[in-house]
Amino acid sequence: MKKSSLNRFILMDVIFYAAVPYLIWEYGRDLVGDYAAILISSVPGIVYTCYRFFVEKQFNITGLFILGSLVLDNVADILSGSAERMLENDIYLGLFYVMIHLFAFIIKRPFSLYFAVDFAYMLGYKRKDSLWLYFQKGIFKWFQIIQLCFIIRGLFMAGLTAFLLQRYSVDGYGKMLIYKQVLGWFFSILITGLFIYINIPIQKFLESRIDRPEGNEIKQQFSGKATE
Repeated sequence: MKKSSLNRFILMDVIFYAAVPYLIWEYGRDLVGDYAAILISSVPGIVYTCYRFFVEKQFNITGLFILGSLVLDNVADILSGSAERMLENDIYLGLFYVMIHLFAFIIKRPFSLYFAVDFAYMLGYKRKDSLWLYFQKGIFKWFQIIQLCFIIRGLFMAGLTAFLLQRYSVDGYGKMLIYKQVLGWFFSILITGLFIYINIPIQKFLESRIDRPEGNEIKQQFSGKATE
């Protein structure tokens, strides 16, 4: 991704996930109440997520995961009935996602690996080739580490929401938006850095196989782009 595109996405994230929801909450709660204000403040993020989904053509495991989470989040919000219950459900739902990530970690089918396969496919590489490569010893463990980061992130997010809700009640929703966005950035940078680092063990693995009998086939598969 080009630097200009990355900067644009960061700016859009700030606007639709933090700035606009915060403004709606601050200036809308007196007009429509806490519960309605929180519901309305989530609309910009929903619209933006759907836009990113279709623009980036994420019709794959990554995209399905994003849309599935979006649907669950909004069903839980609508069924909550009150602002406080809505924030409590956000905690429970976050822990539910943690359990899903933990299960994937335990059975050694990390979502991080399949997200990487989707990304490689967007670059033109076959899914089956990427799956074979990513499950190799010395590479697979890094996807497990990233999966562990997903679990830790979910626990931190749920814990932060619970702490702020207990300390500030519903009135602290504005603070939650800011703190959770900052914490989200921290984990996003960490996880992105790990995804980038994975290229090092991948290159070492490919270089170690070049001189073997299957070296020409591996070189053909991964030195250039291959489409299905």
